[in-house]
Amino acid sequence: MELLIASSSVADAGIGCWDLESGAEQLRYKSCASPPHGLACVGQRFLASSQLREQPSASSGSILYWSWSKPQVEVKSLPAEPIKPIAANSHGTYIAGGGQSGDIYMWEVASGRLLKKWHAHYRAVTCVVFSQDGSFLISGSEDGCVRIWSLLTVFEECESQRASHLYLHSCTGHTLRITDIVIGYGGVSATIVSASEDRTCKVWSLLKGRLLRNIVFPSVIDAIALDPAEHVFYAGSRDGSIYIAALNAESPSTSSYGMHIIGSFSDHSKAVTCLAYSTGDLLISGSEDGMVRVWDPITHNIVRMFRLAKGPVNNILVVRRPLYLNLGSFSNPHTSSRRHGSQLPPPLDKYVTSADEDVDNKGVIRLPSLSNAPRDASYISHRTIENHLKELQQQGSSAATEMEVERLKRECNRTLQMVQQWKKMYENLHEFCVNELLDGDQVDGSKRNVV
Repeated sequence: MELLIASSSVADAGIGCWDLESGAEQLRYKSCASPPHGLACVGQRFLASSQLREQPSASSGSILYWSWSKPQVEVKSLPAEPIKPIAANSHGTYIAGGGQSGDIYMWEVASGRLLKKWHAHYRAVTCVVFSQDGSFLISGSEDGCVRIWSLLTVFEECESQRASHLYLHSCTGHTLRITDIVIGYGGVSATIVSASEDRTCKVWSLLKGRLLRNIVFPSVIDAIALDPAEHVFYAGSRDGSIYIAALNAESPSTSSYGMHIIGSFSDHSKAVTCLAYSTGDLLISGSEDGMVRVWDPITHNIVRMFRLAKGPVNNILVVRRPLYLNLGSFSNPHTSSRRHGSQLPPPLDKYVTSADEDVDNKGVIRLPSLSNAPRDASYISHRTIENHLKELQQQGSSAATEMEVERLKRECNRTLQMVQQWKKMYENLHEFCVNELLDGDQVDGSKRNVV
């Protein structure tokens, strides 16, 4: 059973939560004004949303936490700068956030510790997305650049100091700000689709950073969603249409939309701002008209409609309902809070703390899990993100392993280049010495002839 979660930039609208199967509203979270890409479900345990004030300043903005059992904000964090896009890895262990300065922040959820901050883009970050296994982070920016970050490189101190730049690839095909990024399955072989205000969507190779396909649309695309089979992707445009584009196959020669665009459908009166795909093979779209529509992607018929607010719908999430939740837990949040516990992690740190700081003295934060009652489950705390990445390698993560192979290949190439340079220097020195000896013998012979 899945829950549909939608948020708006209008504070009074808050966050709406519906049962996707029955259409019944489960809970309405109050006083939330989230920017695009500013809503995340952290390990299916709680919701997190970034907030921006109407007049941003260096200290404005916050990140808020809501539990499943209470409609009020329970934890408020104040980062060092305004954060718009946020994302959590699939296990809910880390939260990444993109700053207005172009910096990216990485926090450990259990402790709230800021593990790393690095300068990622020349302008504000607009999108951050984790790969499925958490080995990569993909970011987009107002500078039109899409960058792929290997967390093995970002968090390995020696590698970070040696490298001229931290990113694995910098994809610079777009000419205007990035509006959305999605990544498919397949580990290191996954494909990335990015959308931009330049009216294009581009398909990239995660491992190589190479442009695989460029698709030009009739209107600006603000939202994209991948078909689970990854044959096509859906693109929500500012003209209110949802376009269907081919990831691999060519579009029919009779297509009136352009190369690689298969078709379109529409019912929104205003721009489509966000898209999501459910495991039940349903496409969900949000719009500036305040409506959320659930589509049958085959027939393009509307299955259900939800109204969030008068303002725009900025974000849509589709998450599995935690097993310990039932309809009563939403209708009676106080009972749920006492029975299951609603203790959330501490606020996120504003600044990076020393790696030598003993974080093990902090208490274990107990939160809901999918398999057990919340009081019997706990977050797995790590001292640093490097330990998590090492665990991925030990567990046979294909992406982490292939990335390590690529790193070793680069090291091997650099070593071979150094060997060639030393060999060339040795040959030059040897030639110089031989020439000097020959010149000396010739001078001695000339002197003897003169005598």
